Amino acid sequence: MAISLFDLFKVGIGPSSSHTVGPMRAAQLFAQRLSNDGLLEQVVRVRSELFGSLGATGKGHGSGPAVLLGLEGHAPDLVDPQLVKPRAEEIGETGLLLLLGSQRIQFNPEQDLIFHRNESLPFHPNGMSFTAYDAAGQVTCQKLYYSVGGGFVAGEETVESGQIQADPTPLVHDYKSAKRLLEICAETGLSIAEVTLENEKQWRSEEEIRSGILSLWDVMQQCVRAGISNDGILPGGLKVRRRAAAWHRDLKNRNRMDLITPSLGAMDWVNLYALAVNEENAAGGRIVTAPTNGAAGIIPAVLHYYVNFCPNSDEDGIVRFFLAASAIGFLFKANASISGAEVGCQGEVGSACAMAAAGLAEAVGATPEQVENAAEIGMEHNLGLTCDPVGGLVQVPCIERNAMAAMKAINAASMAMRGDGYHFVSLDKVIKTMRDTGRDMLDKYKETSRGGLAVNVIEC
Repeated sequence: MAISLFDLFKVGIGPSSSHTVGPMRAAQLFAQRLSNDGLLEQVVRVRSELFGSLGATGKGHGSGPAVLLGLEGHAPDLVDPQLVKPRAEEIGETGLLLLLGSQRIQFNPEQDLIFHRNESLPFHPNGMSFTAYDAAGQVTCQKLYYSVGGGFVAGEETVESGQIQADPTPLVHDYKSAKRLLEICAETGLSIAEVTLENEKQWRSEEEIRSGILSLWDVMQQCVRAGISNDGILPGGLKVRRRAAAWHRDLKNRNRMDLITPSLGAMDWVNLYALAVNEENAAGGRIVTAPTNGAAGIIPAVLHYYVNFCPNSDEDGIVRFFLAASAIGFLFKANASISGAEVGCQGEVGSACAMAAAGLAEAVGATPEQVENAAEIGMEHNLGLTCDPVGGLVQVPCIERNAMAAMKAINAASMAMRGDGYHFVSLDKVIKTMRDTGRDMLDKYKETSRGGLAVNVIEC
């Protein structure tokens, strides 16, 4: 299974890669399918149904507006985030939807956009069905899609065959385990970042890869700037107050030595960077999946730490950071999951923490063994982490959880750099353990808001 760095890191919108980005992509794919099959002009009605985790928490995660905008032909990486909510409201008020931007159809959200809170489709918790009807009420097309985490979307055929997001591109250095990755590094003398770069060249030139990575970094920086510029209350019924802007003003007005202790000064800034990103995500802003939206603040926070607090940081280090982080992300995607609906938050925040730890270690000159060790430490201490968003919103505990994981990633990289790369538990064993733990985890702890804080906070 070949996955590009630019598949793991994608520009989209908040608040969720699996519940917002994925459904928008799936709806757009369905509308485009109608056009490709010559059916678009026959369609007078489309019915969308969301199942499993999408049905349970989709309303709080913005799945409804995402589906509507996707049916109209919008893509998550190009749509104006400020357009989504007003346009969805307009569709609801007028009862009219422009299928793929051209075919005007009747659309009643109460009848045509259904959230099945207690019903799931086979193969994956994030299932969706789309059905198109003609003027006689006959079904002209019906398709199932699955949002499998990180904005990845699979059709029913690929899910049934077990080849989700399969890409036939042959890689220069093919590996499916961290053990094999380290063997390749030893055989070739390449770093983990360099191995990834050679593989990425199968899709793009080195110049395009570098430019694309720096463009992703630019979006991450814009997200932080937006997060520290906006006060107010986050959308949804919890009335969660945005904190990043006030924190930023406070930190700018204080000397870095005037904090809890001088040695912890950077921690306040790392927390700020993560909060800024995840508050923007919760508000539906422009986000880079890293590898998901729910965990989108960890890698940007650690990257900002590298740029602002690590001596000799430069653009080459940023590029190496992304390349090494994506190598670790591939392993999680191929051997376990990055979907909170499938394995809990350990698959989102845990994998992002491991990726950030590996990226930071690579950027500051770690050996391949130290990079793998950093990723292992980052993931090992997120095992069992549940996904229990209060009110079905990506706010509590998600926003603070990103800040905590960013600090954990930095510590993991630091611990790995103090050693020689030898460690007792391998990254492969930790990834397998995460997968097994996810399988054992009750569904109420997998992005359904039926367990953990999601119920206890409300009860209190």
